[in-house]
Amino acid sequence: MSVTRRRTLRAIATTQFMLLPLGTLGQELRSDPAAPWAAAPMAATHPDPRIRALSWAVLAPNPHNRQPWTAELPAAAPDTVVLRCDLDRRLPVTDRFDRQITIGLGAFVELFRMAAAAQGFGLEMTPFPEGEPQPRLDGRPVARLRLVPGGFSDPLFAQASTRRSVKRPFAMDRPVPEAALAALAAAVMPPSQFGGTVDQARVAALRDLAWRAWQIEATTPAAHQESVALMRLGRDAVAAQPDGISLYGPGLEEAVAAGQLTQAAMLPGRPGYDMMVQRYRAMLAATPAFLWTTTPGNGRTEQLQAGRDWLRINLAATAAGLCLHPVSQALQEYPEMDGPYRQAQAELGAGGVVQMLARLGYGPAVLPTPRWPAASRIRAA
Repeated sequence: MSVTRRRTLRAIATTQFMLLPLGTLGQELRSDPAAPWAAAPMAATHPDPRIRALSWAVLAPNPHNRQPWTAELPAAAPDTVVLRCDLDRRLPVTDRFDRQITIGLGAFVELFRMAAAAQGFGLEMTPFPEGEPQPRLDGRPVARLRLVPGGFSDPLFAQASTRRSVKRPFAMDRPVPEAALAALAAAVMPPSQFGGTVDQARVAALRDLAWRAWQIEATTPAAHQESVALMRLGRDAVAAQPDGISLYGPGLEEAVAAGQLTQAAMLPGRPGYDMMVQRYRAMLAATPAFLWTTTPGNGRTEQLQAGRDWLRINLAATAAGLCLHPVSQALQEYPEMDGPYRQAQAELGAGGVVQMLARLGYGPAVLPTPRWPAASRIRAA
């Protein structure tokens, strides 16, 4: 059993008494893999404001839904959370410097801040208090989060329970207005920068870039296998492990039961792989707008800030009735992706570093992404 696994099990055991209002989550998760989304508002009755905020923070967007966070509650500091990366939940092939994982942790920090502010708390956030780990994350804290009196509720927080990542075709007969891009840009905190386009010539060029980058990932064996290994196929698999890439629901359950939908079927030369390629191509073609974010440099603190911005953009898009879907394959830093990476940085970076690239448009309603309950990501310290 890995050290991280032992720590997680110990965390669940030591926090059961603290999480009493959430005690039915394990049972609910078996029938509804998205139960933590409903549990976050229910946590408002919990006596510890940190746990109330953490119940929201675990809903933050993150790469491949790895949910790479571990929250320590120091007994000697009842107003503090120490955020660390669960090192077993990284993406060593496609995110070999842990840049994307750090962005996901930044989204967690910002949603924690918003949830705390809704309770009347401010947040003193110290990023990487023991230094910025390079070239990869390590066991040192990602951030120290301390609740202080005097927070002011952020209006974007009202969208936290309805935010979704919509991996579907968007309406091509409904253009994204320029005013919507301006509203999303206003959600970004300096010195980060927001970029977006609805110009159809530029959108077509970005669709081509995103498609070429996705093809490289899908035909690079180690990169593709990293995603396939994280596929949770069918409701039972998702309920048992509500992270990674969840594929479940009507139609899919029958294919799983019949042995037609398996991880092996998603490998090149198999029917599932061909279907995946066709579906992704059609989805990407139905993209009326793109957005991206940049930071002046690429230090860990800037990556963490990029995640905070990404969470805010997601909520601003939800408030505007828009859908977001990250397509950041061209920003990944492994050798096979070098060509698209250089192109994306040259065309979108404007002297900085592109941190996120996403499709934007009007899309269908989708179910929330499954999550581990907050209790499973907390440990006493």
